[in-house]
Amino acid sequence: MSFIAVLVSKLGLGDLCHGMRGLSNYNLSCCVNTLLQTFSATLELADLLDKWDAAGVRTDSSNVPQQLKKVLVAMRSDHPQPAPHRDFLHCLDSNRIQLSIQHDADEVFLSILNLIQKQMDNKTLALQIKDLYKISVQTQLKCLDCDSIQTLDSYLLSLPLHIKEDQNTLEECMKSFFEHQELRGRDCCTCEPCGTKTPSKQGVKLLALPPILCVHLKRFRNMRGYTRKLHCEVNFPETLDLSEMIHEAFSAEFAQNNCKYTLYAVVVHSGEAMCGHYTAYVRHSRTQSWYYADDSCVKKVSWQDVQTTYGGHRRQTAYMLMYRRDSKEEGHQPECSG
Repeated sequence: MSFIAVLVSKLGLGDLCHGMRGLSNYNLSCCVNTLLQTFSATLELADLLDKWDAAGVRTDSSNVPQQLKKVLVAMRSDHPQPAPHRDFLHCLDSNRIQLSIQHDADEVFLSILNLIQKQMDNKTLALQIKDLYKISVQTQLKCLDCDSIQTLDSYLLSLPLHIKEDQNTLEECMKSFFEHQELRGRDCCTCEPCGTKTPSKQGVKLLALPPILCVHLKRFRNMRGYTRKLHCEVNFPETLDLSEMIHEAFSAEFAQNNCKYTLYAVVVHSGEAMCGHYTAYVRHSRTQSWYYADDSCVKKVSWQDVQTTYGGHRRQTAYMLMYRRDSKEEGHQPECSG
């Protein structure tokens, strides 16, 4: 065996030949490191950034899409050392996502997507990047006095799901999100036909689902000014069909035929709300194998390892789930592994 082969074997770097590179923890950067692993696994995003001709754009150390494109290219190489990403971290810092501070992964994820929209000069590509994650919804408010219905169309870039302090399933959490709720008393809303505040029933309907469905499991809860983490169990499947899971949440205008998704990335949080650590499980685009990325350490794992993030007993817990729609038209579609 060659010296290089022995070194790779001893350092556990054999799987890096497939293009999975770790990222050094630099000034509490585990949150950003983890998100970069999910972005790297989202080939649709990398493809759109590759199409962006940044040559005509002045090099700008504070331009998030420019620096993100740079680091994603580095992460795709087969170099055994951690990918260089300090420029990206300092870029975020200049955009008020400060270094040396504990961050919430979902908040940073949404901030990065919003900064891409603001700072990318090619607005067509910027819109296509937003559309990768765009969940189109319609909020409906029905007056319980006159039965009139007010609607408002909007969108989400991640689906925020409330979880119970007990055992949960992803299906239960999704159904709860789309359940209608009665608003009475101080929660009453103004009904235009009635001309006054009336009791009403509020609900959310799906207008369209995105190619990449990002799910945020809301494990952090504020109670009397103190933020605590819910370690309770949330079971999630490797594949899901939303047409079966939450068909009642589809609006009358919903026209998609394919609502089947496959999990390809899991953002994991360990520890407590105010003192924790982020890691990621990602499915490799070529091999379809699962890998675990803990900053600079990357190793091959199994689906059973991913399932340990369901939670319970203060172990590592899934915080964000990334699902890809199973459609040949989307490109780079992985096969479902057992």
